[in-house]
Amino acid sequence: MSVVLITALFALILAFVLGLALGFFKQFFAVREDPLIGEIRQLLPGANCGACGFPGCDGYAAAIAAQKAGISACPVGGKAAAEKLSALVGGSAEVTPQVAVLACRGVKDKALARGEYVGVKSCRASKISTGSIKACSWGCQGFGDCVLVCKFDAISMGSQGVPIIDYGKCTGCRACSAECPQHIIRIVPRELIGAIPLCSNLNVLKTQVAKNCKRHINNTADIKVV
Repeated sequence: MSVVLITALFALILAFVLGLALGFFKQFFAVREDPLIGEIRQLLPGANCGACGFPGCDGYAAAIAAQKAGISACPVGGKAAAEKLSALVGGSAEVTPQVAVLACRGVKDKALARGEYVGVKSCRASKISTGSIKACSWGCQGFGDCVLVCKFDAISMGSQGVPIIDYGKCTGCRACSAECPQHIIRIVPRELIGAIPLCSNLNVLKTQVAKNCKRHINNTADIKVV
């Protein structure tokens, strides 16, 4: 028998033995997952947005199974998901629907630019490099970072240079709020839409600022709300 055949036979035997050993150790050291986690995971929407405070739906399911989290923390699944989870693991299914609201009315012809910005077209980049590209230091920068992080197609950039939020699609997942460097996207209960100030200006002379704004902005039609 040639050296080549002997080598090949030895390699096959070695591979077979190693395969058996790997299979044995895989079973011996396997971490058994609680089957309840899988059942809970099936009831979650699978958005993996992190709004619940855990690393995706898998992390949230594991936390519920371990009784380290409540069943009402998923804004995407909302009350429907909470009720299904309640039927499976118990607990209160009370959920307050929330949405994102843009607390800024600084459209192009109202909040004027401080100059021509030639940097990276990003809200965060413009905030870091200039403080604000608009005369209002607290206003929307208008580059749409919030649009890019929305997984539900609930935000678009309007022709007036500020985001338009579609309340019908918004789940209140907080991704846009976390991304906004100006912190002007507020997550509020859906029932409070229209009941919060739509201005984030913190100027100590805000009363005068508000008067000046009223001269230019007379009604909510200046910013389209879907």
